[in-house]
Amino acid sequence: MEAVLGIEDGTVVHASSAGAEGVVCGELVFTTQYTGYEEALTDPSYRGQVLMFTYPLIGNYGVSRRRFQSEHVQVEAMVVHELCTTPSHYQSRMSLGELFEQEGKIALYGVDTRALTIKLRSRGTLRCCILAGSSDGERAVELARAHPDISDIDLVPKVTCSEPYRIEGKGPKFAVLDLGIKQSMLDNLVKRGCCVDVFPYGTRADEIMAHKPDALLVSNGPGDPARAVHAIEVVRELAGTLPIYGICFGHQIISLALGARTYKLKFGHRGANQPVKDVRTGSVYITSQNHGFAVDAHSAEDTELAITHINLNDDTVEGVESRYLQIRGVQFHPEACPGPYDTEGAFFDEVVKEVAR
Repeated sequence: MEAVLGIEDGTVVHASSAGAEGVVCGELVFTTQYTGYEEALTDPSYRGQVLMFTYPLIGNYGVSRRRFQSEHVQVEAMVVHELCTTPSHYQSRMSLGELFEQEGKIALYGVDTRALTIKLRSRGTLRCCILAGSSDGERAVELARAHPDISDIDLVPKVTCSEPYRIEGKGPKFAVLDLGIKQSMLDNLVKRGCCVDVFPYGTRADEIMAHKPDALLVSNGPGDPARAVHAIEVVRELAGTLPIYGICFGHQIISLALGARTYKLKFGHRGANQPVKDVRTGSVYITSQNHGFAVDAHSAEDTELAITHINLNDDTVEGVESRYLQIRGVQFHPEACPGPYDTEGAFFDEVVKEVAR
């Protein structure tokens, strides 16, 4: 069907859409990955965002659901140059367009994604609105400008689990604070034999401790970490009581709890080829990332945090640890999904061994 994309700077893009008819607004961001679209589209960290793929053809191997990171598509909408309608893969159950129709989401295609990516790299992330079934560009721009900034939206309550649950295991007991966790993070703990208790956002520190965990993992999640005040308070209360680890959003929560600050990046890091250096060893890893906020390196100087990893593209903080407590976090995704898997063992193996001691 006909569709139009309106951006807050006044840009109007006429295109076509698959999936649902209607109106959707969000923060327009781009990812450079060209495989792993199932993982990206179902990653809860993308809630509140319209995800644009820079690779020109998306959907060529269809949808299998085997690599989903949550039960449903989490992005507000998807934007691509070309949407494959005839996928070819032995595990494929449906096309990407059919998935969006099933999920009641909008997939916009026929877009000059290269031009929009250049705009975002220059201007930074922008609010946008898609009208599927309409060509009213003026209204789309108006709605984009009226949409709140992502820092003004509480997104974590929309993606956390509704009730605590347990995944049995005979190894160390991990409490996981679910701020929008990817399934692959849980899978990595489970395959190492851990017993995992998952708690929804808003769970108090004493409720977590009542389950007698050996460690706490703070998950990834969407939006501005400074808005996740309950999670920050939990980490602050439990610091020094048990080991605490964080991934992506969780790394930012740990940093905020220990006195550092975070800030919004111009256009963020989203893709599967970000080079990260471990400043302790000099080793460099290629990592999968998805974040629009980062820890302010200068703000960490007056805290007990030490920077352990940096991004070699822009020197932003990619890892921290406490100088005195068993607390550390990484900004990148060691569980990958999509890969590469350079850091899976370096993080999960080390963490489980530390906790098992």
